Amino acid sequence: MKTVYNGKTKTLLNDELTGDFYLFFKDDATGENGVFDPGSNSVGGSVSGKGKTAIAISRYFFELLEKNGIPTHCLAADTEKCLMKVRRLSVPKLEFVMRYFSAGSFCRRFSLEPDLPLEPPYTELTLKDDEQGDPIVSERICIMKGLLKEGEYEKAFALLARVGDVLRAELKGLGLQLLDFKVEIGFDDQRNMFVADEVTPDIWRVKDRQGNIPNQIDCAKLLLESLPASAAGITCTAVRSP
Repeated sequence: MKTVYNGKTKTLLNDELTGDFYLFFKDDATGENGVFDPGSNSVGGSVSGKGKTAIAISRYFFELLEKNGIPTHCLAADTEKCLMKVRRLSVPKLEFVMRYFSAGSFCRRFSLEPDLPLEPPYTELTLKDDEQGDPIVSERICIMKGLLKEGEYEKAFALLARVGDVLRAELKGLGLQLLDFKVEIGFDDQRNMFVADEVTPDIWRVKDRQGNIPNQIDCAKLLLESLPASAAGITCTAVRSP
């Protein structure tokens, strides 16, 4: 296995014998000063078993999206090895953000009280660039930088809204209210669009029945207690270990 990209919580690998691509889910979690936060741009620490939990949850939600007609890059997953086989895609360094309530950095940026309902939902597009602090970018900038082609900006946000509808409904059934989330989107050679990266508590912020906002580690524990047994990876497809 050749390392293609080493991120904060995952590593993209390429099997040079088969040409297949895999995501390896690490035990690392984003945050600062020992406090976990899915919105942070740095690694806040490591939690044993976090990678295994993350791939199980991501696999569950990718399958849920596919059942709802939303294409994803997930092809197979091995929870025990923390490996997900993924489609070969071009993934621009962009994050598509949907906010249903004010929270986190959104409140700090605009001096807003938390938990304000945002109707219609507030959308943002940010450039994945830690050195620049993930700045917000426009459609024009994306086209100028070659990150998106004409018309793809609108299509991507339409896909984001569909993802949000599925996540909100599923999480509500599990006793969680979705406050905001972000996804990455990739393109195949024909510029077909897919949801990429992961779908775990690392990409969203939720509120539980008690009105608390659990960090991504605690949220993952809540989910594994509620999701079907298959979400734990019992029936995963075996793939090669790195």
